[in-house]
Amino acid sequence: MQNDLTLLRSTSLFSGLSQEDLAGLLARMGAVRRSYSRGVVLVQAGSPSHNVGIILSGRIEAVRLAPNGSPLPITQMGPGGVFGDVLGGSSLCSPVTVTACTPCEVMLIPYQRLLCPDGSAAQQQVLQNLVRTISDKYFLLARRVDLLLLRTLRAKVSSYLLSEAERAGQLTFRIPFTRAQLASYLNCDRSALSRELGRMQREGLLDTYRSSFKLRDPGALRKLSQ
Repeated sequence: MQNDLTLLRSTSLFSGLSQEDLAGLLARMGAVRRSYSRGVVLVQAGSPSHNVGIILSGRIEAVRLAPNGSPLPITQMGPGGVFGDVLGGSSLCSPVTVTACTPCEVMLIPYQRLLCPDGSAAQQQVLQNLVRTISDKYFLLARRVDLLLLRTLRAKVSSYLLSEAERAGQLTFRIPFTRAQLASYLNCDRSALSRELGRMQREGLLDTYRSSFKLRDPGALRKLSQ
């Protein structure tokens, strides 16, 4: 439990809380810990979602079906990732399916209990954190839309890799997608993506191996992404 509290306090949802306040708050909200095997569905598209989940170990993936029926990856999350914070407050059913990519452990909190005020400073802090987390995800979604609106595949690749380098804080980094998943994320053909990455590597713009990238000329990539 001590390790769980340390991880939970590092998340966007429980940032700023002491261990004592967090432990008491989790008990009052009826938080439960659940274990899932790889491939198990945590949230099914078309069904309501009433919990906020925090990943304690392992990884999950959120996928939405495109109009043609092909899976469109939305995001992957590891320890500390928060999901259901946007869906749980909606009267609509989930548009995405959340699946365990690996065996994982998750802390689940009933959304309505999360919103129920108990007059404590800890509860007020969590509500502020929840609003900020939802707002941040809105801007991430807007960035995704901007990415898909770019006209060329090279522009999409450049823009995506620059944003991942910014998130990693360095020019060498790993992305959370396989090559096939990245193609789906960018809404392009996998073979076309591989050819484009090969050309960009030969031109000295980047180095890549599987999910690892090194940006060799970020200035040129910024021009390409516009």
